[in-house]
Amino acid sequence: MEEFDGRFNRRRRESGIGARLHVRAALRMAVTSLDLLENIDPKQPVVIAGPTASGKSALALRLAERHGGVIVNADALQVWSAWRILSARPAAAEEARAPHRLYGHLAPGADYSVGHWLREVAPLLEGPDRPIIVGGTGLYLSALTEGLAEIPPVPGSVRAEADARLAAEGPEALLAEIDAETAARIDQRNPARIQRAWEVGRATGRGLAEWQDGTGAPLLPLGRATAIVLDTDRDWLADRIDRRLDAMVRDGALAEVRAVLADWDPKALWAKAIGAPELVAYLRGETPLEEAVRAAQASSRQYAKRQRSWFRGRMRGWTWLRPG
Repeated sequence: MEEFDGRFNRRRRESGIGARLHVRAALRMAVTSLDLLENIDPKQPVVIAGPTASGKSALALRLAERHGGVIVNADALQVWSAWRILSARPAAAEEARAPHRLYGHLAPGADYSVGHWLREVAPLLEGPDRPIIVGGTGLYLSALTEGLAEIPPVPGSVRAEADARLAAEGPEALLAEIDAETAARIDQRNPARIQRAWEVGRATGRGLAEWQDGTGAPLLPLGRATAIVLDTDRDWLADRIDRRLDAMVRDGALAEVRAVLADWDPKALWAKAIGAPELVAYLRGETPLEEAVRAAQASSRQYAKRQRSWFRGRMRGWTWLRPG
């Protein structure tokens, strides 16, 4: 696989023995991935999950070029038009090598959710081209393969109440009012998940867990797809994340952030791009660039950790590709 070979040859030249160890581990993943490419059913949909910077897009493109298919985005950050660089969307040259769908098609401020995404994916599953669905948003992928509860929309007044309480009292106050079954299921370290669960209970009188238990049939059951999780070495991934963030800043991430600075709203969905808040702080003169980049790298590593936890908890029945 050319993407792997070129990257690891550069690492070997740059940093000696430590890099060579990473090279060997990652090349083992490349060989495993190549074996999979040789044996995959060219007619069956493919779903590829993995943490940020793990090589998902490269694998999806390789599959599309080898066996055909349309690459479908399953990353909640890559849907926004503002973030090609900072969300690591495929470059224009990569998009030209195979059909890509649901990338960068939403302007900041648009209303969007996992339900919207599923409705956009549904016709692609029935289209003439085999879908290769790739991304790191676990909620999207679990909803696709396990089903999604049809929860009524939350009224704006309830969302405003939740926003105000979260700001004034913190997520702990909302968590204390969520039913025990729901609280046991959600990520209690994620304020957005806590707020969503609280809003559903407040608006409907039923806990989120109860709604989930009534989930309908999935659009793409696992038995009808080749489902893959990329599970890389933690230290290798952290190093790759840090290098990639440096490259993003060199390649124009600051210009992307500057372009939306006048409309910046940290609570908005589109503003959740990893690293964006830290670069906003730099552009506003609140922190030096070096410090902002270090903070953005730390945020990205923490995001990868949350992704890996989700995959381990929810995707045990998938095919795992691991180095070593």
